[in-house]
Amino acid sequence: MAVKLGPAGVPLSCKGRTIVEGMDDIISLGLETMEVQTVRMVAPQHFEQYWQAGVLANKTDFEMNIHGPYYSELLGGKVERGRSLAKIEATLQAARTINARHITLHTGHYGDFGRGQAANQQVANVFSGIVDRVHEIWHDDEDEFPVFPWIKNGTPSKIGVETSGRQELWGSLEEVLEVVNHVEGTIPVLNIAHIHARGHGQMRTSEDYGELFDMVRESIGTKEFYCHFSGVEHRTGNAMHYTQIKKSDLNFEPLAEFIVEDGGWLDITLISDSPLLEHDAMYMMQNIEKSRHKQLERKAREDRRRALSLQTGKSEEELRTKESQIAAARGTTASAAATPAEPEAAPAPKEEPAAKPAKAPKKETKVEEKAEDDVFDFDEEDDDLF
Repeated sequence: MAVKLGPAGVPLSCKGRTIVEGMDDIISLGLETMEVQTVRMVAPQHFEQYWQAGVLANKTDFEMNIHGPYYSELLGGKVERGRSLAKIEATLQAARTINARHITLHTGHYGDFGRGQAANQQVANVFSGIVDRVHEIWHDDEDEFPVFPWIKNGTPSKIGVETSGRQELWGSLEEVLEVVNHVEGTIPVLNIAHIHARGHGQMRTSEDYGELFDMVRESIGTKEFYCHFSGVEHRTGNAMHYTQIKKSDLNFEPLAEFIVEDGGWLDITLISDSPLLEHDAMYMMQNIEKSRHKQLERKAREDRRRALSLQTGKSEEELRTKESQIAAARGTTASAAATPAEPEAAPAPKEEPAAKPAKAPKKETKVEEKAEDDVFDFDEEDDDLF
């Protein structure tokens, strides 16, 4: 099992805001990948950053990826499609420069095609052309002495077809898998938030993730997965916007559990699309580590139970039952200890002889002292104020 995590863009905590400085921060956090964002256009002034990022990625084996324009219309008319392909061309050039392993692309609205085989065929034709183009860029015969070694010795970027999060956009999981099946050089980009939203909140348990990854593996025969993850607000089968993971009904814990328990065959790259970027990428990494620790603890208990079974002659089921009884008894004892005991009745004060009235002022002094002490007598609940 190999899991790589990283943010979609330069980390929020990065002071320099350049791609190379962002890579340095990502590496220092213990993350292993990032996805450069060219969601609207590729500005020419950014190409100096791109080649510097490519050199650093090549030296450190850091996985670089890139996201193409969001507003594609690959199913539109000739003008709309040509405009989208021009933006994608700039993304392909940038991908070559930074040695991107994956290029994530959107398709856009269904347009006049509507859902069905005709739309899927058109998308397959367009992406087939994009794959041919990226191979041409990487294997340019006129570039006999390429500046960057990864262009001469490496392999072209894989074209990722991303699942969409809205009903009016082409890109359901089934549509993406059908196109990827027919176009060599493409891969599915599983945007978990989009799949969750489009499925009316379907990704809830580790079994749901097992079904998802098994479906993809059976459809296209791959063990390598490129995924996006974030929280998402959704309504009526449509993603509204990304949120941080903790403020969404899409939890990461079930995916972490699946990766650790049943995902030993996976080679997965997870990109954080969350507004918190690297913070939620770290949150995902921590959850995966927690799941690993839980798995080790469970295996240790099973090994201990098996050893005791051999020593005592009792079955593992009997030992498991006894462990449950002991745990329940401890829980009962702990709750009983936590329950405050009823205060004992205070002894009745002794009556003072009537012959000593002079002690009355002293009694008032005690009351005043106690009142002063009460000024600073806080309840334990006050600790929660901050």
